[in-house]
Amino acid sequence: MNTKKSAKIVGVLFILAAVTAVIGLLLYDPILNGPDYLIKGAEYANQVTLGALMELILVVSAVGTATTMFPILRKYNETIALWHMCFRFLEAIIITIGVISMLSLLTLSQEYAAAGAPDIASFQTSGIVLKAIHAWTFMLGPLFMLGINTMMYSYIFYKTELVPRFIAILGMTGAALVFIYGLLVLFGVIEQISVWSILSLPVAANEMILAVWLIVKGFNETALASISAKK
Repeated sequence: MNTKKSAKIVGVLFILAAVTAVIGLLLYDPILNGPDYLIKGAEYANQVTLGALMELILVVSAVGTATTMFPILRKYNETIALWHMCFRFLEAIIITIGVISMLSLLTLSQEYAAAGAPDIASFQTSGIVLKAIHAWTFMLGPLFMLGINTMMYSYIFYKTELVPRFIAILGMTGAALVFIYGLLVLFGVIEQISVWSILSLPVAANEMILAVWLIVKGFNETALASISAKK
């Protein structure tokens, strides 16, 4: 696969990942928010299932960006390129666990609806656990792991100038901020859904700017030739 085609694929996958992540979260609303999620989940089963499908597309997109960029990143530093791919895979695995928790919560809601008038306490306990699993995976994947792998590919982009340096700098800045944000949430210093969510905006902006640049311009062919010549 030539680098121009690879660049376009990476750009499209970044956009696809962002879009499906947002849509998936919105579709989960009946089962994630509100005290009556045990009832609403069953009522909106198809919507919740579609949300899970959106997140599975996100997982595939994340893996796709990693595997497509690997041959390019390895030209500069194979170790960092491999780490990036591994952490991206780990991010995808964590997100998948979150998907499983949502589908399990949907099953719990359907069982609750089918039981008629069951003991609600036991169902609520299970529901709280499954919602907590999703919340933690949402923090560890799209925040913590995202910060790590974004920093790695942005560092290589900065050193090689495969893309304009302002994009690489935005990527490293966004990666640091979203990683710090993840740590603060992990230790309970701040709430995940709060005004501090603004710390995740730079990394999101970086991905969209990078995606558009790769689709329109591609990687810097001169920089690629220079890297290859040094090998």
